[in-house]
This record gives sequence, C-alpha cells and structure tokens, in this order.
Amino acid sequence: MAKKKEEKQSKKKEKIVIVDKKDNIQLNYEAVEDKKKIDNKEYEKELYKLQIELIKLQEWVKQQKLKVVCIFEGRDAAGKGGVIKTITERLNPRFCRVVALGVPTEKEKTQWYFQRYAPHLPAAGEIVLFDRSWYNRAGVERVMGYCTEPEYLEFLRSCPEFERMLVRSGIMVIKYWFSVSDKEQEKRFQARNEDPVKRWKLSPMDIESRDKWVEYSKAKDEMFAHTDIKQAPWNVVHADDKKRARLNCIHHFLSLIEYKDATLPPIKLPKRKVDHSYVRPPITDQNFVPDVY
Repeated sequence: MAKKKEEKQSKKKEKIVIVDKKDNIQLNYEAVEDKKKIDNKEYEKELYKLQIELIKLQEWVKQQKLKVVCIFEGRDAAGKGGVIKTITERLNPRFCRVVALGVPTEKEKTQWYFQRYAPHLPAAGEIVLFDRSWYNRAGVERVMGYCTEPEYLEFLRSCPEFERMLVRSGIMVIKYWFSVSDKEQEKRFQARNEDPVKRWKLSPMDIESRDKWVEYSKAKDEMFAHTDIKQAPWNVVHADDKKRARLNCIHHFLSLIEYKDATLPPIKLPKRKVDHSYVRPPITDQNFVPDVY
C-alpha cells in the first residue's frame, strides 16, 4: 500500500515532456490539463506587478536611450494581440509603439522587402512592438503563395543578416512565437464567430488557413531553421492558456533587459489656487452630449 501511495505522489509531481508534433517543439512543463486555471483575482494581481516593472523598464529605456524591437508571431488566434495590449495598456504611448502593417501597396511590392518595415524601427529611448512583422514572408506569404520561390529563398538568406545588422547598430531584437494547438485555435475561431464584438478578428484568410495547418507547421519549422540565430533567437510561448501566456511572456521580456528603477518619486502637489474672478458663460450657449446613461 505504501509503495502504491509513493508511486501516485511521484506521478503527480513528475514534469512531463510533451512533444508538439504539429509545431515540432519539445516543451518541458506540467500537462496543461493538470494545471488549475489562474483565477481572475490572482491573474490581475500578478499582472499589476509585472506592469509596474514594465513602467520601470520603459523609464530605463528612455533614460539610457536604448532601442528595443519586439516581434510577435504565431498562428492566427494564438494570442499575440492580447499580450501586446496587456504590455502597452500602462505604458506611455509616445515611447512604446505598436506596428501592425496591412497588405503592402503596389509600390511597396516593388521595393526591397525590408524597406517598408525600416521606417518603423525605434529611435533612441523607444520600444516598438511588431504585431506580425517581416516574417510574413516566411509564413502567410509562403503558405498562401503570395511570394515566389526565389523571393522566399532570398528572405531566408537575408533575414538573419538583416537582424544581425540591426543588432550591430544597437537595436535589441526580441522574437516571440506563440504556439497554440489546433483544438484551442478552433475553439477561439468559434468564439470569435459567435461574438459580434470579436467577429472582425475572423478574416477570410483565417478561414482559408484552417485547412493548411500542416503547411503552416512546415513553414514555421523552415523559418526557425534559418532565423533562430544567436543574436536574435526565437522564444516560444505555450499559448493554449491565455492568462499564463501573457504573464510568462511579460516576465520573460522583463528578464531580457537589465534595468534599474528610474521612475520619478511621487510629486507633492501644492494646494490649488482659488480665483473667483472667472465668470462662466451661459450653459445654454453650448452643445452638451445627452445624458442617456
């Protein structure tokens, strides 16, 4: 009996090595289904702590005139937009920008491939978050046939050199790949379709991509093989659990940049001056928004 109890306990504590065959990524973590979901209260508490650290990081980046590029890639509905929103919601938008470029124009299609991305790179003191990036060529363009074979092969050759050039010029390049299972992706697609405020997220491209899971997997594997470089490695985020993915990604992002708390101390606000000389014009001369609520 004692031996059986010991075996049960050891199984509970055992870390499971899971091989995601579709994404070809080996991950060491406790099985997701065995983990309790983080309740909202605990999630908000941990997120608030991380957001305070993000503010400290941003002030440090400003003071030290650092240049940071963070790329978010992954399958549709993997949670990239959610983590970007979570990172930026407390930061100063003048020093932390989100870049989410649409379909290239006819003129842009004739330019050097990286040319349309270059103007969005950070100046000193800025953090730029790319919601999808130049890696479109290795993903959707490759799978959906929007680029030629020579264009694709040239990208695989030139992308590592482009990123090394950015790093040599003083830009820190951080890359995240959000890995989501086909089951969870389908669940999120269905949720988007049923919710009128989320339906815009479900594009015709997403629908078409549903039948190309294997093709996207192969494209991602090839992309990693060529662009997972020492100067700018890929960091994989297991994204089936949205809350954990956000917390883990932000925590990891903070760990990559050595920073000090450069935030200003609280200001002592003087008492407001009272001036009775001002006379307000008649309110009937102004247009007011109706108090509907």
